Amino acid sequence: MSQPVFATVAATTKQTLFSWETGKTAPDGFQLAAIAAAGADVLYILTGERDGPPPVVLTGEEQLLLNYYRDAPAAMRKAAMAVLLSAGNAPAGQLYQGDGGVQIGSVAGGRVRVGKK
Repeated sequence: MSQPVFATVAATTKQTLFSWETGKTAPDGFQLAAIAAAGADVLYILTGERDGPPPVVLTGEEQLLLNYYRDAPAAMRKAAMAVLLSAGNAPAGQLYQGDGGVQIGSVAGGRVRVGKK
């Protein structure tokens, strides 16, 4: 977010932002509330400390996997979880079935296969 946009969100000016940054002045409660409503971490702004654990940053591959998972039907998500939880080494002969008893995956020789036979 640029300084002019941030100043608008806080209902102040760029000069006031500079005063905040240099420690000459500080934002009031109304300004902090407006900044928080825009998504800023007010605790960090005031103390330099983050509230809670640091945010998790996903790799491109992880984000792609998550997007596919979220878009998948429930049966496919269930099969994907089974594969991931078994670390690809589920007991041989085990079937993964979706809604309506449709087979969506199987295990042969200790390795998980998902999809058509």
